[in-house]
Amino acid sequence: MNLNLRYLFFFFGICSAYAQTKVSGYVYDENNVSVAYANVLFKGSTVGTITNEEGKFYLESTNTYDRLIVSFIGYETLEIPLTKKVNYEMKLILKESAGQLDEVFIVTGKQSKKESENPAIAILKKIWERKRQNGLRQFKQYQYDKYEKVEFDINTIDSALIKSKLFRGMEFVFNQVDTSKVTGKTYLPIFINEARSKVFGDNLKKKEKEDLKGNKNSGFSNNQIIIDFVDDLYSDFDIYDNYLKFFDKSFVSPLSKTGINTYNYVLSDSAFIDNKWCYNIIYYPRRKNELTFKGDFWVNDTTYAIKEINLQASKSANINWVKEIYIEQEFEVLSDSIFLIKRDYFMSDFAFNKKEKSRGVYGKRTTLYDNYEFDIPKEDKFYSNEVYSYNEDVYNRDDAFWEQNRMESLSQDEKGVYKMLDTLKTVKKFKRLYNLGSILGSGYIEFSDINFDYGPIFSTFGYNEVEGIRIRTGGRTYFGPNDLWRLEGFLAYGFRDDKVKYGISGKWLIDKKNRFIISAGNRRDVEQIGVNLTASTDILGRSFASSSIIGTSTNDKLTNVNLTTMAVELEPVRNLEFRLSGAYRTLSSASDTFSLDYYTDATHTTTASEVKQYENAFSVSYFPGRKMTGFGVERRHANDGYPSLFAQVTRGDKAIFNSDFDYTKVQFSYIQPWHVGGYGRLTTTLEAGKTFGDVPLGLLNVVPGNQSYFSIYNSFSQLDYYEFVTDTYASLHLEHNFNGRFFSRIPFLRKYNLREIVGIRGVWGDVSQANRDLNASGLTYLAPSDKVYYEYSVGVGNIFKVFRIDFNFRGNYFENPDARNFGVTGTFGFNF
Repeated sequence: MNLNLRYLFFFFGICSAYAQTKVSGYVYDENNVSVAYANVLFKGSTVGTITNEEGKFYLESTNTYDRLIVSFIGYETLEIPLTKKVNYEMKLILKESAGQLDEVFIVTGKQSKKESENPAIAILKKIWERKRQNGLRQFKQYQYDKYEKVEFDINTIDSALIKSKLFRGMEFVFNQVDTSKVTGKTYLPIFINEARSKVFGDNLKKKEKEDLKGNKNSGFSNNQIIIDFVDDLYSDFDIYDNYLKFFDKSFVSPLSKTGINTYNYVLSDSAFIDNKWCYNIIYYPRRKNELTFKGDFWVNDTTYAIKEINLQASKSANINWVKEIYIEQEFEVLSDSIFLIKRDYFMSDFAFNKKEKSRGVYGKRTTLYDNYEFDIPKEDKFYSNEVYSYNEDVYNRDDAFWEQNRMESLSQDEKGVYKMLDTLKTVKKFKRLYNLGSILGSGYIEFSDINFDYGPIFSTFGYNEVEGIRIRTGGRTYFGPNDLWRLEGFLAYGFRDDKVKYGISGKWLIDKKNRFIISAGNRRDVEQIGVNLTASTDILGRSFASSSIIGTSTNDKLTNVNLTTMAVELEPVRNLEFRLSGAYRTLSSASDTFSLDYYTDATHTTTASEVKQYENAFSVSYFPGRKMTGFGVERRHANDGYPSLFAQVTRGDKAIFNSDFDYTKVQFSYIQPWHVGGYGRLTTTLEAGKTFGDVPLGLLNVVPGNQSYFSIYNSFSQLDYYEFVTDTYASLHLEHNFNGRFFSRIPFLRKYNLREIVGIRGVWGDVSQANRDLNASGLTYLAPSDKVYYEYSVGVGNIFKVFRIDFNFRGNYFENPDARNFGVTGTFGFNF
């Protein structure tokens, strides 16, 4: 026998020793048709599970049981003796019969929605009546201890994987193989992170603060990115809410008031749990391809508070790259009427497809809660006086700290992960694989010996009408993710215009507590300006339109930009940022067929082709609900789905650096994503602005067009660049992704998991006569002042899981020169 297989079977044997009883198999009816959502449990216990849509089940326990019970409404209960500790691939047959419950006969399949016919519905309505009286909501203030463990595992470990070239020279990692209690599959832990914290909250003030006491991870420099990824996907949720948000999608909660129309409910059992009499209710979806769960819950018979619940996503649910989702929650009885969460377990199986034997990666999060205290008020400054802090000691706690503060002991395999990964990092082959993944993820090639990152590599090549083929090289200083200062720069060359471009910037975090940052930079480049109504603060940023290879028409309206800027930033309150900047820029046309010329005298006889302008800007940004990772000068977003508000006042001054114009510009933007329950996600963007004073084309607000074949949010797909020019504007964008809500109800489309997207975009604007009189560019100023310009689109997303296509329609202004009435755009992306 191959030595690797001996290792595998040896460790499978060890794993089997930990779980005393294991069973797996399929449940069928007498016609050999699989029975979905049948109840399977060990006799004499509450340890059980429910079959999936194919009738498959897996169940294990650390205790020893000798009988298995299988039941479902409409069938006779089946009791099977277990002659061995491990019983795999069982084939169990249920015989049909009328089942009686409280003298009402219920048959398999769809269950009654009426309270008088289905006792489970009566219990569900009691849960709705009491749900606001359960959990932390009934207290003014609360605080508790929290322990969180995040783990990633490669699953479906078999001989083919062990013998593969990928793991050659790294066979020792398979010493940590274990078996999942949920799926029964073998898995190999590859990452683990532990965190211990104290949580404080105030229900009256609607504020919460988490004080991190200790953090331990498996040693890779980008661990926090993985943790943020898991925390964002597995965001905290309240099982009593109508919708539960995971993977940026809203699943219907089995306790939702709309649940009756979404789930079938069956009163299955009753028993004492922690000396409390509880009912057991099984639930499963009424339709396929919707964002639903199947599972069961135990509910107390007097408080109607949930004692235990498990949720398993329907395999047909319209979600990509995820084969399994499994959730368990246990609640603690603190007194006769107080049920509080004690343990939360969340597991997903990430895979390229949903085939049973496909290999994937488990992402698991276990959270435990303890030492609840209530009604201890804190001052407002307690929740807001510290924006971000970094205590190095928190990340270097010794083993004694963890032995004392873990609420749940690590398994032998989990303990071995730390040692295994320390060894793995010394293997050259693993280093190469890890570095390759880092490059693809960040876009930078790391040279750790000199603390330098080369990139971003995805910007190496580009093309536009002025530069022709463009090559770019660049990099940044990088000592670690929490660097207090960073330098960044690039060099670029266009083969058609035969010119070198460059950019350099630097930033320095002076005060961590209030995030006081100073920055400066200079960039000389060719750019498509006017692709955003609201000004950007990124000095090295370059729009996609500046390098689009193909488009709906010739893009020759590019500008030579030479920009120098200095700025100071401050974040005295979490997610509230202030920025004061000074910038000097020169603008000139980069194309012979495009002009930024303007008149310099009242008689309109003298023109200038270059704009030289200094301006000061003061901006305020607010991001309620935003979570950030890191404590350095640059941070990463740990979540999305939060609103964004931005306001800026810009003052152009002729008296500074011999500038050309005096003006004041006011701008505002508000971006708000809305989760509309089971109907998907709506994103709205409102922008408005006005320029006071006389300015030329280069300083006006151009309504952002889109001449590419890519769908670009917040641009107008049927407008050309510079088709509309304004000095006063208001714009509204609405885009709704229904996440397959309607396609899932069409039988021949259901299996493709397509998603419906609709959008409408409108803008009103005007340009003053004084600014028209300045114009010597040859471009006729058109503004949507007579009526709001609008366009609308319908799209289909999730084509082959990665592609989206939009059909865009112009709503009016068909008389504009070369107006495009219809267009097709698309985009690629990896979305759940």
